[in-house]
Amino acid sequence: MRNWLNVWENPFLSTRPSSDHEDVTSSEVLSVEKVDLCLDDNHDNHHTSHFYSATEKEALIVRRGEPFKLRINFNRDYRPSKDKLNLIISVADDANSSPGKGTHNALLLHETIDNLGEPTEWGAGIVSHEGQMVTFLIKSPSNCPVAVWKLEIDTKLLGGGSKSYPLPLPIYVLFNPWCADDQVYLEDRDQRKEYVMNDTTLIWRGSYNNLHQSAWKIGQFERYVLECSLSVLGSVAKIPPAFRGDPVKVARALSALVNVIDDHGILVGNWTNDFSGGVAPFNWTGSTEILQEFYKTKKPVKYAQCWVYGGVLATIARCLGIPARIITCFSSAHDTQASLTLDYFLDENNKNVGNERCWNFHVWNELWMQRPDLGDGKHGKFDGWQVVDGTPQETSDKIYQLGPAPISSVKNGEIQTPFDVGFVFAEVNADIVYWRYMGPNHPIKLINRNIDGIGKNISTKAVLKWEREDVTNSYKYAERSKEERSTMLEALKHSSNEFTRYYLNEDFNDVEFELDLNHDITIGKDFGVLLKLTNKSESRTHVATGTIRCDAVLYTGRGAEEVKELCFDLKLQPGGSDHVRMEVSFKEYFEKMSSHASFHITAAAKVKDTDFDYFKQDNFRVRKPAIKLIFGEDDIEVKKEMKVTMILENPLPISLQDGVFIVDGPGFKQPLKFKIGETAVGEKAVATFKHTPPYAGRGTMVVKFHSVELDDVDGYINYDIAPRS
Repeated sequence: MRNWLNVWENPFLSTRPSSDHEDVTSSEVLSVEKVDLCLDDNHDNHHTSHFYSATEKEALIVRRGEPFKLRINFNRDYRPSKDKLNLIISVADDANSSPGKGTHNALLLHETIDNLGEPTEWGAGIVSHEGQMVTFLIKSPSNCPVAVWKLEIDTKLLGGGSKSYPLPLPIYVLFNPWCADDQVYLEDRDQRKEYVMNDTTLIWRGSYNNLHQSAWKIGQFERYVLECSLSVLGSVAKIPPAFRGDPVKVARALSALVNVIDDHGILVGNWTNDFSGGVAPFNWTGSTEILQEFYKTKKPVKYAQCWVYGGVLATIARCLGIPARIITCFSSAHDTQASLTLDYFLDENNKNVGNERCWNFHVWNELWMQRPDLGDGKHGKFDGWQVVDGTPQETSDKIYQLGPAPISSVKNGEIQTPFDVGFVFAEVNADIVYWRYMGPNHPIKLINRNIDGIGKNISTKAVLKWEREDVTNSYKYAERSKEERSTMLEALKHSSNEFTRYYLNEDFNDVEFELDLNHDITIGKDFGVLLKLTNKSESRTHVATGTIRCDAVLYTGRGAEEVKELCFDLKLQPGGSDHVRMEVSFKEYFEKMSSHASFHITAAAKVKDTDFDYFKQDNFRVRKPAIKLIFGEDDIEVKKEMKVTMILENPLPISLQDGVFIVDGPGFKQPLKFKIGETAVGEKAVATFKHTPPYAGRGTMVVKFHSVELDDVDGYINYDIAPRS
């Protein structure tokens, strides 16, 4: 048993012996006059001092599995031989709390702290007492329900009489990644700092060949965020209090509760270009404002897309104490057929008439925990990072939720492992299969496949660094490797979908077409698409006919709107080659472009007198500029006012109208907004404000910009805040 006396500072080095003298008050029942929650000591020892409720002394916030200290002043001397102290601690929102459910506990206060019980038991013991003052420890179980608790102190006098004192402040009990007995224990200190304590992170968006990073304010310590995070477990997720200590159940519930589907959750999704009545997803600077609004109104907040769901889920998880990080998978498959392949059904005009799409990117979360519910598998334990998706695209157990899915199972193709491993496996490792579909009364024809087009550049923020960490190897073996192909084929064998079996038995013709595209194009510039054709035959002339098309799409691959199409008819001599080039001007794509500036570039062709079909599609995105943040002072100090300037150069060949900067950072009660008038071609939008850093340490400022003509533009800056000189 750990010696808690070495953990807590003990101001009483000796215990005053009891007097044999009976005074007038010694026969009275002991009354509590004052309770010192030792907030500063407890919050420091439990790594909870950053919470707003801690700094404002509104609650006692502790992590389970570790003791916390209280100090009581009574109306008279405490006499162990005559006075008994009991502690009644129960979950505040459980109307039927009981010991059997672990939500109501009566603790006998032992005279020492030598034995506070097993890790999964409550325990309480006296550290010291001197006269009317008693200092004691309470240890919660390492599997304690994560909830708001209330505490009553009962005093009894041997021979008759008792009194009860309810603690005026709530006790918030959280998961504890510092405790080796907790299911969410994370051994690495730097990882705990990154995945539990850091309040700002990076999220990647864009396309696999044009990655863009944005800062996101996690804000897990801000006002009302903790209260909201604890509240939604019951009010939205409907998790019985007894089960709120199980991170598997909590993680699965988080996947469902951050979206509005099924349970009137936190955020309303919107994948159109019309965001009236709410905030466009790309204008949120972080999670704080969203959770504060939901906590205040109890109504779903508008609007979100996958990275907003991922940001909010990470905030709630870190707030509750579950290590969490945000993952972006580029070229992510949405497999609606459970075939573990991404099936495109192309009509005679090469339009996809099926429901499956490849997202330019998709954002989900990983939460760290042990999985005792799964035991050991073929490849060992299922502990570690688990995929949890706040943007579930299909139902699981009749609810839109996904996870927790062990990424070790995803990598090894163990698609039947709970929960939803098969869907995640397809998201990162599906083969793209192109079928020619001519109607319900015609057989489908297999025309092409791409075995390495899905699951690229899977990204997250590096530990304690403002850079990208590639975690693709955690999800899959190297593309086209023996391990990757065997894992894929083994997973396919476990699928009962008819298209899977067809795919396993087919092969493709060997024909060379090459689609060439420059992916480093700034918004406002024209771009070109080049298709090269090569006749591999040394004796036969071929004629190829087809089209090159550019469609403006949402980042989910849906909502395609044609920008331009070019038809071609080429005669290829034996051993010869030719090419087709299509130029797309800014004027042609601007009006049809979505906020993500995403396009599908498609090339399709037939070779006359053969049964050969060629089809290739690539994701393309024009790059947007970054906002510059400039500080007016070289040395930034806490509580010292500083000047901040935001600058954005107009990249378009047209003026920007009705521009707005939105900025957030440490100490901001809410994001600041600055309206900008017209920004002419080649000119700069500029806004300046004063800011006073509230605390010393590391700071991150996040800024967004939107106008009528240009939106989803951002920037950020990291900086050190020195103590006051």
